[in-house]
Amino acid sequence: MPWKTHTKMSLRAEFVRLASRPDANISQLCRRFNISRPTGYKWLRRWKQQGGEGLVDQSRKPHNPANQTPKWMENLVVKTRNNHQGWGGRKIKRWLADEVRRGNLDMDVDHIPSASTITSILDRHNLLDPQGSSTRSRPWKRFEYPRPNDLWQMDFKGEFSLMDDSLCYPLTIIDDHSRYNIALHACFDQQRTSVQPILTNCFQRYGLPFAILVDNSNPWGCPIRNEDGRVYHTKLSAWLIRLGITVIHSTPGKPQGKGKNERFNGTLQAELIRYNWFSDMNEAQHKFNQWRDVYNQERPHEALDMDVPVSRYRCSNVEFQPYLPPIKYGPDDSIRKVSSNGRITFKGSQYQIGKAFNGQPIALRAQPEKNQWKVYFCHQYIRTITT
Repeated sequence: MPWKTHTKMSLRAEFVRLASRPDANISQLCRRFNISRPTGYKWLRRWKQQGGEGLVDQSRKPHNPANQTPKWMENLVVKTRNNHQGWGGRKIKRWLADEVRRGNLDMDVDHIPSASTITSILDRHNLLDPQGSSTRSRPWKRFEYPRPNDLWQMDFKGEFSLMDDSLCYPLTIIDDHSRYNIALHACFDQQRTSVQPILTNCFQRYGLPFAILVDNSNPWGCPIRNEDGRVYHTKLSAWLIRLGITVIHSTPGKPQGKGKNERFNGTLQAELIRYNWFSDMNEAQHKFNQWRDVYNQERPHEALDMDVPVSRYRCSNVEFQPYLPPIKYGPDDSIRKVSSNGRITFKGSQYQIGKAFNGQPIALRAQPEKNQWKVYFCHQYIRTITT
């Protein structure tokens, strides 16, 4: 039961005096005074700061009717936006509330303005970006895998120029379930020799995902397709398959298939790259690391009900092994070795499998349809051939 109006001041005074004792049990006192713990701590904090005057109900009417928000709060909103460029009203409101809960802001959560008020503050200070806001306000509701590491999405964001006249190719990897950014790496190129060591470091830290979704370009795909319309694999995707990871190539011409990764790349552009000049690759990576920490641990995410990605991510239980496991197939499989030109010979004819598998054994499995065989490399389906 809430405190009665005619006794609430005396009850508050009694509560704060009892609660201020060194041996006080705050939780027990809150129960006995029929108030929540946040309310109890609020009155205790006000009493320590203002004495008896702090126990008086404070008017919810704005002290500055012209601005509808206290000046100190308006300054805090502006400072937050300047520190996190590209954030709108909803993200700033949630971030401020999280900062209060983390103990980094000495204020009450219920004093934080609404998202619309924060947006108005940004507008008054000319901090709204119409172009960026319209781009990021579009609905982005998509299928989500049920667990972390069920699927990672990997891509290169479009390159941009550095001040030393070199090009930076940001490699980005997102966990589908949590939107956690697994990797954000400034690369000199888009080659397997650059990507594979980065993936190795990711696997060592976070474990192995069940599957990785990529597009059809190098270094994980080839735009040329085999006879049944499937993308040819590359040395990098073959290595991933050997590790036990399923490689999924998105449908050509439909980047929305990798929507979460595309969304992340757009956010990276809108909140970091467009506002900065990077002198060289080292500075780019340094700023990438700083922004990534905020993105994963502080930045509220609308698709996560304004939670942060780290709240939903956990590492994979599948450990990375530095040595590739032996390739094993079933007793009913027909085994063929892929030649140096990426072909196999089967039932008197040659079939293209892909140069990514040169020198490796593949398995052919008979299908119910007459003369049809499915080709597998390790656990991964590669293509179907008709003899």
